[in-house]
Amino acid sequence: MAPAAFSLHLVNYQVKTLRSYLDNPGLHEKSCRDPRLLGGAFVDIPSERTPEVAALLRDMEDSLKENVDFANALTEFHNWLVREAKGESLEGYYRRLPSALRGYVELVYDYYNRPIVRCLEGMLYNSPYYKRDLQSFRLFRQEHDHSRPYYMSTPRLVDENAIDWHVRFDDPRVDELFGLDCRPRSFGEIRELLDLSPEDEGRLAGLLQEVRPERREGWRGSGVRIRYFGHACVLVESADVSILIDPLIAVRPESCDIERFSYDDLPDQIDYALITHGHHDHFVIETLLRLRHKIKTLVVPKNCDAFFADMSLRLLARQLGFRDVREVECLDELAIADGQIIAIPFLGEHNDLPSAKSAYFIRICGQTLLFAADSNCLDPAIYAHVCRITGPIDTLFVGMECVGAPLAWVYGPILPIKPDHRHSKDRRSNGCNSAAAFELARAIQCRRAFVYAVGREPWVRYLLALEPSDDDVYMTEIGSFARRLEEEAQVEARRLFGKAEFYM
Repeated sequence: MAPAAFSLHLVNYQVKTLRSYLDNPGLHEKSCRDPRLLGGAFVDIPSERTPEVAALLRDMEDSLKENVDFANALTEFHNWLVREAKGESLEGYYRRLPSALRGYVELVYDYYNRPIVRCLEGMLYNSPYYKRDLQSFRLFRQEHDHSRPYYMSTPRLVDENAIDWHVRFDDPRVDELFGLDCRPRSFGEIRELLDLSPEDEGRLAGLLQEVRPERREGWRGSGVRIRYFGHACVLVESADVSILIDPLIAVRPESCDIERFSYDDLPDQIDYALITHGHHDHFVIETLLRLRHKIKTLVVPKNCDAFFADMSLRLLARQLGFRDVREVECLDELAIADGQIIAIPFLGEHNDLPSAKSAYFIRICGQTLLFAADSNCLDPAIYAHVCRITGPIDTLFVGMECVGAPLAWVYGPILPIKPDHRHSKDRRSNGCNSAAAFELARAIQCRRAFVYAVGREPWVRYLLALEPSDDDVYMTEIGSFARRLEEEAQVEARRLFGKAEFYM
């Protein structure tokens, strides 16, 4: 979505992956059936559809030529500038800018005289490099949790059973469509909303139902109700306020083995949606767009605004049509009914690269909670300082995906030079292991701990490409953490999975 990161990913990953498929579609098809290669750069499309992939690639290279030129210019000029500029004034280098970059970048030094090409991200969203007209939705029935191919490497070809709705993401009609679960409309109105012809009535009818689904009321009792929706998504409710953290809502597919909360288990209004960081399993665009009509305020962490891989989530959210977007930095506070939300430092997870990220402390109805997401407790002193500010924190939610992806997996296509293999293996997007999670829990003096955000639910497989097992390293570390916390601090720890509900 973000123009600079998208352009680089297009050139250095998407196009290369599609060309690799066209060179040997059989290899890709076979590799996609091998669980050991899950998450690799393989296209999950049958070989007989190779001509469609070739046509798609030709169309991409034509319609996105400006993005290709921008990505190449950005990489080549940045690398050239690093070789040439050694601390002298950068003024003269503006005259050397390629035309694709003119008016869209600033040249700066860090404090060690290393030059940086800083993208003016707001300008890029108003440039030919941000193509709203290519945005669209695909509406389809989901058979089971594993029926969606890995999102990063598999494009969506024409599907006669699906409806492709070519509408910009910020279009108000998106809210009209996704508001149907609360405000039903006639079949003809829905067909007109989607701009479908009478010939499409059969496909549309298969996506709708005439009976309004049973809806659950928002919490109106005393105290706090907490609902776990899977992965890192948690709903915190009092009688006066609803807070949804890292929205990723599962659908209920036709074949459903694991019980879950879904869209009809949410209140009609979400007062605050909190985003911990911009990774695709926490800033989930398809869920955010489906919930936009419910969300009053979207809260996002502030980025450093110097590196093109560190995109502004505030700018991105506004391009997605969110009107009230609050950007927070360390210890920024939001007042809520009978409590507060405080942005808490978030270390680790991003392969030692700068990135917009924040954990969140919530005080509500006398209860205190910390949602640490994928934070790695690299410096327990941070949490000791936080605890002095907030007081002991009752409940900890901590992620323990402790062996994360190597540097090259997400960030390789965006970096101006290819990462060294040794560095890539060593710099992983790690959350807490058992020792780090214990130090975090001890520093905040929590009375209960929940382990979440470890990617085990099957409905996040198409996003994270994980094939978890009961004896993998994550489960071993989670077990060690729970035992140590109970033995040394007399605090219970529980791993969340699928669906959970509890009251405080």
